[in-house]
Amino acid sequence: MATNPVVVGVDGSEDSRIALEWAVEYGRRYEAPVEAVAVWSVPYSFGYMPPYAESRAEVKENARKMLDETVQETVGGDAGVIQRIEHGPPAEVLVAASGSAQLLVLGTRGHGAFAGMLLGSVSQHCVAHSKCPFVVVPNPEGRSKGKAKKK
Repeated sequence: MATNPVVVGVDGSEDSRIALEWAVEYGRRYEAPVEAVAVWSVPYSFGYMPPYAESRAEVKENARKMLDETVQETVGGDAGVIQRIEHGPPAEVLVAASGSAQLLVLGTRGHGAFAGMLLGSVSQHCVAHSKCPFVVVPNPEGRSKGKAKKK
């Protein structure tokens, strides 16, 4: 019998690594597949468009590499994590992914966090709009620097 996946948003940040660890442990415990989703987009601007060193293909490839490295370094290759990259606004892509998930998992903040914020903007949007149960995994004290431990 197929089971809907546990979807976890990954952006390479320490908080997303902790969320990935949590999602993999949950998936093992409840025999659910884990799908790590990285979202990419090319920044845009109104008026003068600054030259970007990276093309769309390079941005997409960098997202794929980041996702693969994050999964390998955080939970290892034998964890059975399905990796997927998507294009678009992160909050919207993750909410769409929640439509076929049994659980959506995110860290409290990603790379775009302002110092002192308790919950990132993507997490806030997903809390309000997720189509499945949603977990925000806190970053426990003492884990705020460095990489999450490989299991």
